[in-house]
Amino acid sequence: MGCVYFVRHGETVWNVENKICGSTDIDLTQKGHEQAIETGKRILNDNIKADKILYSPLIRAKKTAMHISEITGIPAFEEPRLTEQNFGKFEGTPRNGDEFRIAKGEFVCRYDGGESMLHLAQRIYNLLDDVKASGETCILVAHNGISRVINSYFYEMTNTEYANFGVKNCAVLKYEFE
Repeated sequence: MGCVYFVRHGETVWNVENKICGSTDIDLTQKGHEQAIETGKRILNDNIKADKILYSPLIRAKKTAMHISEITGIPAFEEPRLTEQNFGKFEGTPRNGDEFRIAKGEFVCRYDGGESMLHLAQRIYNLLDDVKASGETCILVAHNGISRVINSYFYEMTNTEYANFGVKNCAVLKYEFE
């Protein structure tokens, strides 16, 4: 069976400002570009082999993926299912706001115009099922909310663990299909 690597995009201005990016298309900072370049070098130096890179169409993930692709030579393709969750009324608000923290525990909540975690999980689980069926090894470049769903696909998690799970910008995680 194949495996999948997950890479969170590089730093954005809203990451620095502690704002929820969600599906809002926020670009990388200079540090974010540097993180992406370093991640590409790390993937190359660690001899990580992948058939392709699939990335979210949001600019922060796309630019991260392009840096990695340029350095590693792994072809990169846009994958709309990797778009970050739409957090509706919470887009651009503080990540640590009390109302958002409570709403994150409500998996069917659409955040007044956004997307529920259940809908998000459906599209990410479908993507992971497709990657597994292909037998390919893929690097998925996406977002922190996507990292939660991917982790829950591979590991048992409580609702609290799920809501609190996160990865740093340009972290690289490996998951193996059984």
